Amino acid sequence: MMQFAIIGIGSFGQRMVEELAQLECEILIVDKDREVIEALKDKVARAYIADAISEEIIRKLIPSNIDAAIIDLGGRTEVSILVTNYLKKMGVHTIIAKAETDEHGEILEIVGATHVVFPNREAAKRITPMLGSSLIFNYMPISAGLVMAEVKVPAKLCGMTLIEAHLRRTHGLNVVAIRKDADGEYEFFSPEYRLEPNDVLLVVGAEDNIYNFSGQRAVQRGSSLVKIFKNLLGRGR
Repeated sequence: MMQFAIIGIGSFGQRMVEELAQLECEILIVDKDREVIEALKDKVARAYIADAISEEIIRKLIPSNIDAAIIDLGGRTEVSILVTNYLKKMGVHTIIAKAETDEHGEILEIVGATHVVFPNREAAKRITPMLGSSLIFNYMPISAGLVMAEVKVPAKLCGMTLIEAHLRRTHGLNVVAIRKDADGEYEFFSPEYRLEPNDVLLVVGAEDNIYNFSGQRAVQRGSSLVKIFKNLLGRGR
């Protein structure tokens, strides 16, 4: 049976408890808040009231051969970095950590996180493009820089076939499927299909290409804090 540890029960940690509880697995939770532990203890195999800031406690409570550790310590960013590092030193192979900011996330990766989750940023990132363009109905980042989106056909392409539009060459987008309107079902298509005003395209492409196709443009920002931290650790990339 697979075994998972959840260290810190913020909103993300609590949702992970609820989701994992539906699987055939063993869940171990750690949080310093007694009320939180009491509320969830019946859903898990083991529940500990403890402050994760102590490396000794982490080593005592978390088996080094655990399948995955999930960290959600809310706004305690320094503690989440320490806990991630403790787990990495213990040899835990899969460490999933919730990050509050881009800088926090990059530092978590530096000290050992194998997966970094940005619940607030990811929600905002999915919603913002839809607010910025009337053509985007849904937007889902699927990796660094790669996005899947539902985009209404721009007026300038209406009447053209997919071959004539050639979205891969002109916009760097791959069309996966098409639906006839916002409430319809997606269907596969032939290259000779002629685009209509109410058509919605399910496309995959780079973030900038999605923005450009819908008339918007993404803004990228650097992170000087993370660069400084990397230099201090001697692990600049």
